[in-house]
Amino acid sequence: MELTLHDYWRSSSAFRVRIALNLKGADYRGVEVDLLANEQLAEGYAAVNAQKLVPALEVDGQVITQSLAIIDWLDGAFPVPRLIPEDPLERARTIALAQIIIADTQPLQNLRVLKYLRAQFGADDAAVDQWAQHWIGEGLAALEAQAPEEGYFGGTAPNIVDVVLVPQIMNARRYKLDLAPFPCLTRIDEAMHALDAVAQAKPETLRPA
Repeated sequence: MELTLHDYWRSSSAFRVRIALNLKGADYRGVEVDLLANEQLAEGYAAVNAQKLVPALEVDGQVITQSLAIIDWLDGAFPVPRLIPEDPLERARTIALAQIIIADTQPLQNLRVLKYLRAQFGADDAAVDQWAQHWIGEGLAALEAQAPEEGYFGGTAPNIVDVVLVPQIMNARRYKLDLAPFPCLTRIDEAMHALDAVAQAKPETLRPA
């Protein structure tokens, strides 16, 4: 099986997919799509992903877009370790928690949204930071209220919620959000960063200073 990940080192959506691929021990080739250079808008990449976003995973020439769909496919193709429970109720509950980040938090502070705020509404750096802090804070507060006091969201091993949390905490720090109100989440993030799968996927690993 040949896997090619269309990726950007600083993308939190791509970061979560890299973590999942590493946890699965999947062998893949990374191809950078430089979002700052607008490579995602090029005709060649639009043929890969009509949304012109990263990540996109090619599987033997067939393309899967959207990080949740990619991770769900990985669970089927590489069943161990499982990131989304098989039990229907637990599966629904787990996806709901992951969607707090994937659907309701991260999209509001990704690059294209912040560019639009600057271009269309004249938002300066302070306003952009305030916007990001607000929406990240709301998302993390909802997740903290449902976080385990011990272990991972996945129990003794990470699941998809733990995977998507890591890039979101990275973004929270980037926008200087006070993380003191989120002790369970910061504990989980710290535990995740101790894993090789996370260390190898980090932006600073792909693009050393």
